Amino acid sequence: MLKSRIKYNTASFVTSAPDITKLPADTGIEVAFAGRSNAGKSSALNALTDQKLARTSKTPGRTQLINTFELADVDDMRLIDLPGYGFAKVPIEMKKKWQKSLGEYLQKRQSLKGIVILMDIRHPLKDLDRDLINWAIGSEIPVLALLTKADKLKQGARKAQVLQVRRELSSLEGDITVHAFSSLKGTGLPEVAKKLDEWFLGPIVAIPPTDVEQTPESDA
Repeated sequence: MLKSRIKYNTASFVTSAPDITKLPADTGIEVAFAGRSNAGKSSALNALTDQKLARTSKTPGRTQLINTFELADVDDMRLIDLPGYGFAKVPIEMKKKWQKSLGEYLQKRQSLKGIVILMDIRHPLKDLDRDLINWAIGSEIPVLALLTKADKLKQGARKAQVLQVRRELSSLEGDITVHAFSSLKGTGLPEVAKKLDEWFLGPIVAIPPTDVEQTPESDA
């Protein structure tokens, strides 16, 4: 069982919205999942919640709407599955529509407190990935960059790729965390839960022990 402060397996579907006007009230906290349409976004959400929450498909671009999932054990907190970007085999007008709904959400949604950007570990940091990361940094939104399908690489190549992406993104001076991830093997899943816990609930603050000085008894 996934160890986390929030029970992500309590997530349930709320609505699919064509644009931000059809989303739940812009209150509380939302964490959004975004990525190219073949990056394994739905699989990552399903692994985190330990259920078939988001529909997966071998056909890129199936997530055409903004899908909202509510976390049952905490108040007014949601997971958001954003439309995939970078899809190639769809009509240009549909691309424009999806890109518009994605852009509006990222620019106008006040409850957005963190964004998980998923990239295939074999092909990370494409132009649209970089654009999204730069937007998040400019808006002071923290980023968790997940290098998905990590099981496709051997351990040495996987570590090298993670280090390379970390080096490239470190120059941007934003709040960016990078991890390898595999929904198939569970690689990186504890790190995802820990980061989302921090975004939703804040970091765990260690309280140092209080030194109590012993006062000597005075003579009566």
